[in-house]
Amino acid sequence: MANLKQLSKIPERLTGGHRLCAGCGASIALRQVLLGAGESPVVIGCATGCLEVATTIYPYSAWNIPYIHNAFENVAATMSGVETTYRALKKKGKIKEDIKFLAVGGDGGTYDIGLQSLSGMLERGHRIVYVCYDNEAYMNTGIQRSSATPHGASTTTAPAGKVKTGKAEFRKDLTAICAAHHIPYAAQATISNWNDLVTKAQKAFAAEGPAFLNILAPCPRGWRYPQETAIDISKSAIDTGFWPLYEIENGVLNITYKPKERKPITEWLKSQGRYKHLFKPENKSLIDTIQNNVDKMWEKLESGHLI
Repeated sequence: MANLKQLSKIPERLTGGHRLCAGCGASIALRQVLLGAGESPVVIGCATGCLEVATTIYPYSAWNIPYIHNAFENVAATMSGVETTYRALKKKGKIKEDIKFLAVGGDGGTYDIGLQSLSGMLERGHRIVYVCYDNEAYMNTGIQRSSATPHGASTTTAPAGKVKTGKAEFRKDLTAICAAHHIPYAAQATISNWNDLVTKAQKAFAAEGPAFLNILAPCPRGWRYPQETAIDISKSAIDTGFWPLYEIENGVLNITYKPKERKPITEWLKSQGRYKHLFKPENKSLIDTIQNNVDKMWEKLESGHLI
């Protein structure tokens, strides 16, 4: 597990003063991930999205490390080129340092638009840690649904109303998709369990090859919760089983946090305005469907399977 005393000595790589919303989980997630790199130099590439627009408003930057801004779809491809160049220069003796590489995208730039370049990065075996800060919609451009948006959630392009009851489809299991590339390390985490997240980041940076971290990062604007409850929201996600914490290390699945008794999914749903419509009497079957899906997911995980 991560050592708090040692972590406190690591310089801050993402500074305050950025313009992310109060109560946003993205900056908390990235600060914890960067602690996992220890004192090694880190180069970060960031896809277009909330984190990018709020931390690099020209002419300012909240980053204390080399930072590359990419288009929505190509951060994994760009960082693949950077990592390859580094290996070539190190082989020639022109670089001596052990540098870590980090690629970051939201769920829109990872689950959807950037999936092709991410898959290529994983398949080719680049030694890069890819982090998805998953806030479950295209928050930067107006809270449109993505393939990470949960079943029943209301977004601007899948709104709850008289005709529809929010998003009709279930979310994509991107962590399982990445693990299917037979990479050394893949994991799910969230900001409420910081030691779990930092420990997973340490394993990811130490992996001999690509690693993938899928981090649930609450969004007060899109999820509609009071900004001061971000950590509580994350805790509810794992205590209800909605967002299981696990890792796949060299093909072996390990659940890193198992609630003693999973709380009903209604505890998670009622904490956010995007699910408010589900509590109408006529929508009770939707809550039952969501609960059943969570139960089935845990049955698979506890039997040692992702799918």
